[in-house]
Amino acid sequence: MDIGVPELLIIAVLVILLFGVGRIGKVGGELGRGIREFRSALREGESESTSSVPASDAAAASVKAPMAAVPAQSEGGESKT
Repeated sequence: MDIGVPELLIIAVLVILLFGVGRIGKVGGELGRGIREFRSALREGESESTSSVPASDAAAASVKAPMAAVPAQSEGGESKT
């Protein structure tokens, strides 16, 4: 069940009748702008992830330090130590 040329033409005519030529042009322009922004954001993300940080420094930065123990407080606001 493939969509042929006649079916595509019918769909195109229906879209033009529903939205109008001017609105379709605006939507197409906004879609193109959105795709360009998405691609540029992907490129920026890739360049940040492949920055010049040595592998040993990146591994050390990913290790988290243990949290310091915080004394628990009683209901009166005083610590229980």
